Amino acid sequence: MKNLVTRTLTGVIFVAIIMSAIYFHPYYFLATFGIVTGLTLWEFYGLVKHYENAAIKRFISSIGGAYLFIATFCYANGLVGGDIFLPYLLILMYAIIVELYDKTNNSINNWALTLFGQVYCAGSFSLLNFITSLSATPGEIVLIPYFALAIFIFVWMNDTGAYLVGSLFGKHRLFERISPKKSWEGFFGGLVFALLTSLVFAWLIPSTNACIWLGLAATVVVFGTWGDLIESQMKRTLGVKDSGNILPGHGGLLDRFDSVLMAIPAAYIYIELFIRN
Repeated sequence: MKNLVTRTLTGVIFVAIIMSAIYFHPYYFLATFGIVTGLTLWEFYGLVKHYENAAIKRFISSIGGAYLFIATFCYANGLVGGDIFLPYLLILMYAIIVELYDKTNNSINNWALTLFGQVYCAGSFSLLNFITSLSATPGEIVLIPYFALAIFIFVWMNDTGAYLVGSLFGKHRLFERISPKKSWEGFFGGLVFALLTSLVFAWLIPSTNACIWLGLAATVVVFGTWGDLIESQMKRTLGVKDSGNILPGHGGLLDRFDSVLMAIPAAYIYIELFIRN
């Protein structure tokens, strides 16, 4: 019972922080997701045992990812030009060159983990800036929160529907090798929950028609499910249950953002192709 209360309270606080960060103010959004990006990278590098006993390199790479998010925010809102990304390139170059001076047996593995972490965590979160920002004039920040909110809400509704339907009716395994508990029934249950939620967005924001909202929801569910499976495979390969323990009752940040990390790039492509063109 105590664990259920802890898990519920953590979940409510987590959702409130994310939704308010997206909706209320651009600089709250910047601060929240900048911190999330850095902490997620720190957790990722710790999870894969990258930079073990090398906290300075782990810290610099994590800060580098947070910087990429901040730089992308400034660039997407027309506050700065492309030169803002030059320090990030220097950080990447540092992370690669420094391996020459470490007595490691597999520098290639370290290079791959460094760059994968940047793409997987920092790259995905940074794309949120292009989803939320619409600068009418250079230097004017105009936050458009609806699509970013929709991505997270679709993921959460998908998780809820998949759990409820899968628990009651799940018989056919979705991807048993990686996640034995997931079922096709749960997948379609989550999809239905997300599609119904998209109709609410269509009603609230009629400037984007219902078919577009339905397509966005389906895109988020499909790629979000792959994102969940990717992190499950990662944890299964590493032999761990949770990616961390920063969220009481929920594990780590990667456990909470695994679906989102794949849904964001897919949603960005969808939005650019079918909504903004």
